[in-house]
Amino acid sequence: MAQRTLIRGASIVTMDAQGDLPVGDLLVAGDTIEAIAPQLAVDDAQVVDASGCILVPGFINAHMHTWQTALRGVAANWTLLQYFKNMHAGLATVFAPEDLHIATLVGALNQLNCGTTTLVDWCHNNPTPAHNDAAVAALLQSGIRAAFFHGTPKPDPRPGETPFWEQPHPRAEVERLLKAHAGEPLLSIHAAVLGPHYSTLDVAMHDFRMAQELGLIASMHQGGGPARTPDGWERLEAAGLLGSHINIVHGHALTDAQLARFCELGMSFSAAAESEMSQGHGHPLTGRLRALGRAPSLGVDLESVMSGDMLSQARIALGIQRSLDNVAHREAHGSIPPTSTITTREALGWVTIEGARMLKQQDRIGSLAPGKQADLVLVRADTLNMQPVHDAVSAVVLQASLANIESVMVAGQWRKRDGRVLGADIPSLLERLTQSGQKITQAMGL
Repeated sequence: MAQRTLIRGASIVTMDAQGDLPVGDLLVAGDTIEAIAPQLAVDDAQVVDASGCILVPGFINAHMHTWQTALRGVAANWTLLQYFKNMHAGLATVFAPEDLHIATLVGALNQLNCGTTTLVDWCHNNPTPAHNDAAVAALLQSGIRAAFFHGTPKPDPRPGETPFWEQPHPRAEVERLLKAHAGEPLLSIHAAVLGPHYSTLDVAMHDFRMAQELGLIASMHQGGGPARTPDGWERLEAAGLLGSHINIVHGHALTDAQLARFCELGMSFSAAAESEMSQGHGHPLTGRLRALGRAPSLGVDLESVMSGDMLSQARIALGIQRSLDNVAHREAHGSIPPTSTITTREALGWVTIEGARMLKQQDRIGSLAPGKQADLVLVRADTLNMQPVHDAVSAVVLQASLANIESVMVAGQWRKRDGRVLGADIPSLLERLTQSGQKITQAMGL
């Protein structure tokens, strides 16, 4: 019989149609949620007293370049143009496979520490198979649920070299990774492609066909200067290559007509609100998507710029869109809006169910329901910064911090318990991470 864990007496926020429970129990059997009810009588389970806690679905970080963990704060004052020059054409070129491994391992462990149970690792500093293997091995070692999006490096071309925007995605390497990791329960492999904004039409056609034929999600950045293929999206749609497996990150360069059409096609969108506002992308797509009946998933994007905390991303995305909506109402009506346009529950959905939708895993993760994977977070709420709790969702989104993330479970296994990440020698890992970061920055004269 599968090991069973009974989480007892929590305030349960399910993000599911069954609704929430002011106080309730949740039973885990193996890697799956077996039951949720106001009270469960179970004799053969390990009982976890969760009184004073709010139980929520594990957060989903829908976009992060985890390879930059050893460069925390290095890019904090850079615009996007400085980032392209200093990171992709500079610091990234120094990374050895062991640098990717330690950065990805510590970055993934910190995601668990912050309550993230699913990480989209958008890895685009991987010039060799050894770099890919190092990053994937780190994800598996961490115990997080991960989607490894295989990308390609973006160095400045040397004389005589084919620039990266003219190079098709290396299909053979993606196929190697798919074969090597088939059947991994916590890992999926997808493609982080250039897309028509950053590549030639021939490359975009190749990459989108590859994703379609291999059954992969194809994720790409969209924005940051003029497109290399201005009519690329129209050509890709005409070729039948767009659909729900296409994910656009940022998306600021999209016209209203394009955005509406892409929503009709079921494509997904991932915003990185804090990064976008800091580096010069523009305002997140949140409001434009909401007007079309859609919502974004959210990602940290760059720990070289900001923290890895997904609650911060939800809070910032909520705050900036409420501000934009409030300003628009005042300009139109000359008064403060009568009510907020976005609820805190909607913001919590951006870092849970919308992340699951982006990964096409709504049937497995993103909410708490019987039959779904046991990916969950216990938020300690009987604390100085949280009491009194009048609304559990609002307390999590707007009051909670990393200090309140008490316990984190992935697929029925505790990865953080009583405030401590399990199964890792953190001091040793941080020493390796510091050495890696110093090596990389010193090599580039920083």
